[in-house]
Amino acid sequence: MDIDKLFKVPRLPTGSKRKMPDNPTPEMLKKMRLDTPSNGDSEDSTMDVDMPESSSAPRRQPRRATVEDGDDEMVDTSFAPGGDADYFVEEDEEGRFYGGGLTSEQKQILSIFESAEGEGTTEDPEGISITSIRRTLLKFERAVNKNQDQRSKYPDDPSKFIDSEADLDSALKSLLSLAQSPVLAYPELVRSGSVSLLIGLLSHENADIVIDVVDVIHELTDEDVGNELEDEEEQEEARVALKTLIEALLENSILELLVDNLSRLNETEESDRQGVFHILGVFENMLGFNPDLSLILVSKTKMMNWLLNRVQSKTHDENRGYSAELLSILLQNNAANRQDFGKKDGAEIALNVLSQFRRRDPVDADETEFMENLFDALCSALAEPEVKSFFLASEGVDLMLLMMREKLQSKSRAIKTLDYAMSGAAGTVICANFVEALGLRTLFAAFMGKGSKKSKSNAPTATSEDTSHILGIISSLFSNTPSDSPDRIRLLAKFVENNYEKTDKLLEERENARNRLKVVDAEIETEKKETLADGGEIESEDEDLFYLRRLEGGLFTLQTVDYILAWVVMEDDGIRGHITQMLERKNQYLKDIILTLQIYRDNLEADTQSNGAATDHAPEGRALSQKEILQHLIDFLRECS
Repeated sequence: MDIDKLFKVPRLPTGSKRKMPDNPTPEMLKKMRLDTPSNGDSEDSTMDVDMPESSSAPRRQPRRATVEDGDDEMVDTSFAPGGDADYFVEEDEEGRFYGGGLTSEQKQILSIFESAEGEGTTEDPEGISITSIRRTLLKFERAVNKNQDQRSKYPDDPSKFIDSEADLDSALKSLLSLAQSPVLAYPELVRSGSVSLLIGLLSHENADIVIDVVDVIHELTDEDVGNELEDEEEQEEARVALKTLIEALLENSILELLVDNLSRLNETEESDRQGVFHILGVFENMLGFNPDLSLILVSKTKMMNWLLNRVQSKTHDENRGYSAELLSILLQNNAANRQDFGKKDGAEIALNVLSQFRRRDPVDADETEFMENLFDALCSALAEPEVKSFFLASEGVDLMLLMMREKLQSKSRAIKTLDYAMSGAAGTVICANFVEALGLRTLFAAFMGKGSKKSKSNAPTATSEDTSHILGIISSLFSNTPSDSPDRIRLLAKFVENNYEKTDKLLEERENARNRLKVVDAEIETEKKETLADGGEIESEDEDLFYLRRLEGGLFTLQTVDYILAWVVMEDDGIRGHITQMLERKNQYLKDIILTLQIYRDNLEADTQSNGAATDHAPEGRALSQKEILQHLIDFLRECS
């Protein structure tokens, strides 16, 4: 069989072509219409027009358009090879018909070749086969070995190994496609030993090769790997494959090597700056997959030192912002990391960096995010008593109060930070320092929603989040300030002055919280009825979820407000009478406050401690737990009601 003859497509009938100018005139179009031969002048009334190419439209293969005046259903196949009716007629996905250009025999031969190529290969939905993956990994292994060999033979002559370095660069870039098929590629990547080769290149003499490796690892560990798969089972397989890869990377000390390269790369160069960005991205990917790695990253590397140094940069860029975000992630749920942050002067460093936002707002959204992440990192660290001490020593209270008085974007974050700093028994000293620094005046001005200095109106400016944290600060002041002390007397006086306006504001916040909670309670009750109607049961886990929803829906605010009201009712007869009168107007009584405090008490952990005022009511001066304080308040309110 002559293959050349078999695949030779016969020449179609040709006709004279006329080129149309780019901008034809109406007279020219009319002339061309008159010159077009009639049906009887030619066998097929055909006109070819060469359209000018457009730079914006995709190039298409020229097709010959044939217009015949005969029966629309008749197709002339007299000159098609073998008389194949499908030679010129094929339907595309949009229902249009074009010439295929192949006879039936040619199509059969091509079909045989295509089926032969597909046999014995495993492919993923993207069409990447295990064979192509192995071929890619083999190419990569050869490129690594050749480059190592050339560099060892000619260490002082770059011209001898420059070609192998280019091949290695190309082989590394080809690994990026493996992220499209994690289920097939990742286990093979681990099994073949390519992971150890890849990690070994992080110590390569050429920084560009190191950056290529970082790009590959960043792409392979992306948290969205496998998410494009529609089937949940396939997504789970992709997650298992990613877990296998990450474990292999950790076995080859990837965290230590990546941190070492952070100081090696020069961020004044664009490529190196991108390399640092992707290294931070790898850390975020791995922490997102396994948050427990945060302890290993901090304890076994110098990551904390690098991050604290990087956020102090005088100029802001994306890597500085990314460093603050990663710092916030590392401190979220790890006490050891928070303590390490404090020991390395993290509190003082964070306060120094944040002090620039006392007088000015961030210049753009990126710097705003940087500021928020740094505040979040500081708030997380303040969960540790040691960090509270560092915060106080670094004059953190004074800085936060200054930010509150300036009323810039940093105001809300300063209120939140003070809430975290003053909470718990370890916040007792900070509460005393807060009152001494004249913080009560600033705090209650924010609580009442007084306008800023730069605003002409006195409209309320406090957000719901600000109010929640302000209530938290007031609650901490009552818990941590000793009874009958000058500081406590000054605190109580705030609820009496100006005809009990602060007390009325408390009651207003209580009513708002109750209204929000009613909506959530109605939704929960409906869900419970539907569950029971369907034959289901309400498990203890369900009750826990319902309680969390109630907290978010207003119960947390209600508990905090009622805790404060209970204190002022117990300590001042005048305030007690005013609160009782105002509650009765809403058909509310002290027993409703008691009910809220009981729910609060029953859901507290047993070891929650307080200090200050609680010590005055405890035997032998010991600090009462928060549960004991709540019980003491409940008992007093019962006596009053």
